[in-house]
Amino acid sequence: MATLRHIASLWSLRQYPTAEQPWSLEEQLDAVKAAGFDGITGRITPEVGIAARERGLMIVGYISSSNPKEFKSLLETQKSAGARHVNVQLGDHDTLMDAALLLTIQLFKIAEEIRDLELSIEVHRDTCTETPEKTYALTDSYCEATGRLLPVTWDFSHFAVVKHLASDVFSERLLVRPDLIHRSCQFHFRPFNGHHCQVPVTRADGSLSSEFQQWLPFARDTVQLWLDGNRETNREVFVVPELGPVSSGYNLEQLPNSWDDAVRLRQILQSLWQNR
Repeated sequence: MATLRHIASLWSLRQYPTAEQPWSLEEQLDAVKAAGFDGITGRITPEVGIAARERGLMIVGYISSSNPKEFKSLLETQKSAGARHVNVQLGDHDTLMDAALLLTIQLFKIAEEIRDLELSIEVHRDTCTETPEKTYALTDSYCEATGRLLPVTWDFSHFAVVKHLASDVFSERLLVRPDLIHRSCQFHFRPFNGHHCQVPVTRADGSLSSEFQQWLPFARDTVQLWLDGNRETNREVFVVPELGPVSSGYNLEQLPNSWDDAVRLRQILQSLWQNR
């Protein structure tokens, strides 16, 4: 049966609990383990990888580049840190489609030469996949050139903001490529609406925010759609309850902190999975 792996983004722990006295790496990793996560993700160094594996945490790596001369060293660093799966933010906002396809082919060729790496291209603003049109043009061109479906890391918050979507059409407008969703194994579940790529999970009193509750049916539909294509497989799906910190501009200082909301979201995503 398919297995859900909860992956914590170290980004959510930036400047936690305060900017003046943030936790050490060891405290962060201990908190990740205590909260029930299976692993961590980020631009992981070998030193962080060692500390994570000592706690039984798996590594999902991350790179960001538009320079093919960097691909080999970036991927080798993530592999040496213990990553098999690597999330990739590829190119820039002005990378043309032919160039994006060439970068993608070069990237996967290098990964195959390194061996034992599985890459996913993230949909993200300021990359070659910043809009649905660019993303699907790339995936279709890649399939035509290689005969393979492109593995995608889905962060639908970017598309929702670009397209200014109302919550009642999230599933209708965003879950339009079941083939690509079935193929994927990385999902970044950041609650969003059509105006904000991140909305809070909770209110100050700990109850669920109305914005989060409007987003939750979409998360349920996404989990169900992935399972429709993978229920009887032994695949792993890596789910990141991703909440960005105040220092990144994703969160606001008057809202609940990103780490506590990420922990709460992990629990809710686990319930969605169990009740599928």
